[in-house]
Amino acid sequence: MYMIHTILNVVVPVVSILLLVVLVPAIWLFNLLRFCFKSIYPEELSGKVILITGASSGIGEHLAIEFAKEGACLALVARREKELNMVAQMAKAMGSPDVIVIPADVSKVEDCKNFVDQTIKHFGRMDYFVSNAAISTFGLFEDQTCVTRHASVMDVNFWGAVYTTHFVLPHLRRSMGKIIAICSTGSWFATPRVSIYNASKAAALSFFETLRIEVGSDVGITVVTPGMVETSLVSDEWVQESNAGWIPKISAQTCAKAIIDSTKRGDTYLTTPSWTETLFLWKTFCPEIPNFISNFVFISWKKIHQ
Repeated sequence: MYMIHTILNVVVPVVSILLLVVLVPAIWLFNLLRFCFKSIYPEELSGKVILITGASSGIGEHLAIEFAKEGACLALVARREKELNMVAQMAKAMGSPDVIVIPADVSKVEDCKNFVDQTIKHFGRMDYFVSNAAISTFGLFEDQTCVTRHASVMDVNFWGAVYTTHFVLPHLRRSMGKIIAICSTGSWFATPRVSIYNASKAAALSFFETLRIEVGSDVGITVVTPGMVETSLVSDEWVQESNAGWIPKISAQTCAKAIIDSTKRGDTYLTTPSWTETLFLWKTFCPEIPNFISNFVFISWKKIHQ
């Protein structure tokens, strides 16, 4: 067995590099042509039934409005019923033919089953599931006095997505539907002071990537990794403490529009704003540099100027 691994340690990297040199240009060309075709002939969203969690504010709110402009029917889920009703009214005003509001907590498995059942009972089917519900926690990990109080972040951001996906998947298989998983650039780029949040989003990212392989072409899955978006999750306290005020943010509306366009193209991944994709290249090929810069900008710089 040792000899086999010794051989593989030599052969696999060499073969992989050769295959990358040959295949990457062809794959990039194919993806470019596919992108152009899907941009010219996007999917029609009118009449589609779309379930959105975390729809009371932020990205979820603006996704509801943008989907409504496309003529989609909406099932809106969040804990805050008053805010949900306001979003529902705006969605109807923007063109959605039918909107239902379901107050629920995605961290509770029984709530997830209930709002999926209510959606199917009302509309008779489901075409899209937008996994958007999320909460965050802030601070250096070593400064946390009670780490167990942050378990709710994983309960909402990861298990909330898993629970709901479990219940929607049979319906999406029947409709050949799609899942839009709202993750974060923090799921693959280590941003200090939000370690628990990043971990929850990384878990969700890995889950949906694995699920994509399991379900094949029956259900499309678009994984969205937004950068800094102007929502309540990006608190002023975190921006100030992390020295992140210089990083340009995008509005939740701009982010939502990019997600809608990506969904209509059937993309497997979307990173917005697009310039943040370059961070992934740095992390993949030269991780020492982004790690050093991230530590200096978000940690060391703050200590120097205290």
